[in-house]
Order: sequence, then C-alpha cells, then structure tokens
Amino acid sequence: MFKVLEFHANKRVEVFEGSSHIGPPPDGVIRWIDLSEQDSAQLEILRDRFDFHPLTIEDCAQFDQRPKVEEYDGYFFIVMHGLCCAKDDPASIEQREIHAFLGDRYLVTVHDQDIEALDNIWKRAVSDPGLAARGIDFIYYLVADAIVESNFPILDRIADELEEIESEVMERVHQEQLTRIFRIKRGLVTMRKALSPQRDMLSLLAKRGGEYVSERTALYFRDVYDHLVRITESIETSRDLVGNCLDAYLSMVSQRTNEIMKSLTIMSAVFLPLAFVVGFFGQNFVDLPGLPNWVESRSLMWFMIVLCASVPVAMIVWFRSRNWL
Repeated sequence: MFKVLEFHANKRVEVFEGSSHIGPPPDGVIRWIDLSEQDSAQLEILRDRFDFHPLTIEDCAQFDQRPKVEEYDGYFFIVMHGLCCAKDDPASIEQREIHAFLGDRYLVTVHDQDIEALDNIWKRAVSDPGLAARGIDFIYYLVADAIVESNFPILDRIADELEEIESEVMERVHQEQLTRIFRIKRGLVTMRKALSPQRDMLSLLAKRGGEYVSERTALYFRDVYDHLVRITESIETSRDLVGNCLDAYLSMVSQRTNEIMKSLTIMSAVFLPLAFVVGFFGQNFVDLPGLPNWVESRSLMWFMIVLCASVPVAMIVWFRSRNWL
C-alpha cells in the first residue's frame, strides 16, 4: 500500500493514499512515499514514474539484501535492517529490512512488514511540518536514527535476561537454562550479522556532503554511526556474558555430577567392609580352625552385629577426619 506525505513551502502538510501522487514532487514540494507489503505492480509504478534502475527494483522485490549504500543517477539506494523481539522473549530476534530511495526533494521507503520506528517518524513528520525545512535527507536521518536507537532496549533486555539466568544457575541448574542461553546466543549472532555491515553503510553516509546528503545532515549521520558503534560493542559484551553464563552452567553441572559421584563413592566405601563381614560369616563351613561348630555361636553372632553397626560409623568418622565429607 502506498502512503504519501507532502510538505509544502508554506508549511502545509498533506497525506495521501494510493498511487495518484507517486512520482517526483513538483517545485516547492518535498515528498515522502512509503510503500508497505509491496508487490510487482507497485514496484513497476515506482520504476516507471521515477525511472529507478531495474537492479534496485529487483532488490525491493526480494528482501534478502545486506545493508548498503549505492549511488545511481539522481538518487541513493539505501538498505537498512531493523531488529525487533517479542515483549516476553528478548531472544526472539527478528530482522526488519527497509529499502530507501533518497533523491532530490523526495524519499521513497519500501518494506514488507510494519516497522514501529518508521511509523513513529511518519507520525512525527505529519505533526511537525518544520522538519521538511531541514531537507528530505534530514527526514531519512530521523528514520535511520530511530531504527538504530530501537536496538538499545533489546540489548538492555538481553542483559537483564542473562543476569537472571546467571542467578538461577547459581541456585540450581536445569535444562531450560541451557536452552535459553543458546537462544540468546543465536539472537546476538543475528544482531551482529545485521548491524556490522550497517555500521559501514552509515559511515559512508556520514562522510557524504553533496547533492543528496548535505554536510549539515552528514554530521547527524555521524551521531547515528557513533550509536551503532556503541551497539556493536554492547553486542560483543553480551556475547562475553553469554559465554560466562554457559561456563557457569557447565561448572555447576560438573559440580553437581561430582557431588553425586562423591556420595555414591562414599556409600560404596562404607558398604565394602560390610560386604566382607557378611560374606565371611556367611561361609558354608560348620567348623573353622580353632572355632568348632562356629555357625551356632551366639557370641560370634553378636560380634558380627556389632561389627556391622560400628564399621559404617568408623568409616564416616575417618572420612570426616580426612575432609572427604
């Protein structure tokens, strides 16, 4: 669906829907065209009326592009990636790709899904006609800045989730924690894959100063670039925290295994002499050297009972004296 936002020289703002106002703006007008859930017919309208290069139209038909800036005759073609996650699951990172054509007094944005940051800037532009006085490149800066800034809350929520997992691991480990750790790890990989090339793209825009990105607006893009550098550094920090959580989980599992093995070993050690005692007194001999008719001796029976009761106690006392318990 096409949406069109026009800024007039007298600070009048008009909003249209449909394809009737799709095309280069007339003199004295700045035009922002937003196309969501695009199809081939709508992309063909853009190509015909703006004379966009077929390669850029092909990129808009298939949303699997890396962040980039390409210069064509009369406009810049810019690809950015936004990220979002579910409110109750910061590890469910999803990418939102947005393509933009930045030309002389016009901006065309194309995306196949709703992007909250883009919608917020659209509403702000509708209510603040003065934004257009700073140029259409400044409006695109606002879009880029909003998309980049939306990553900070995601990273904050990931950091909180990692702290929660680490606290739970220290109390008691269970399989669900390992699943959460690896889901966060995959989410951070997705963020890094999307934002690392985007940093280079914004670096190019920050160095521009010409027909489509003025020197004044380039300064603002440098600020966005700085924010993206901070985000990539935070991603690396979060990856280190994931590694720490994983190490803590494996250490606690290993410690728990060691405790179990220690308990089983102690039980085996305690019952080993008892097995010898009952095995000795369970021999099928009526007479032993020096002990005739010993199987009917009541004294030996009580001796065996006392021995069976005292050996485990003596073994435990010995283990404690050696600090094995």
